[in-house]
Amino acid sequence: MFLRPQLPDTHTPNLPTTAQQVHVPACGCQHSAPLTPPPRSLPSVGSGAVAAVVVGGVVVVALLAAVVVTAVSVAVAAVVLRSLLGSQHRRR
Repeated sequence: MFLRPQLPDTHTPNLPTTAQQVHVPACGCQHSAPLTPPPRSLPSVGSGAVAAVVVGGVVVVALLAAVVVTAVSVAVAAVVLRSLLGSQHRRR
């Protein structure tokens, strides 16, 4: 009750009604109505296009995963080789 907002009363103003005016050309020639462009519709996307995008995304993700696995395995091999070669030099 205390926190309820109170909206002001909306009164519609009394506007005078105006008659529509018809434009009559001053010359005697006939004018056509201005051409309006047809409404533009959104391009439709087929199910084949959606499937192609999904398959392309799966291929890209698989390639990126292969690159990551290869990089990790090369890094592990480098660490193992470094430790083996380092231990050989310490024994001499």
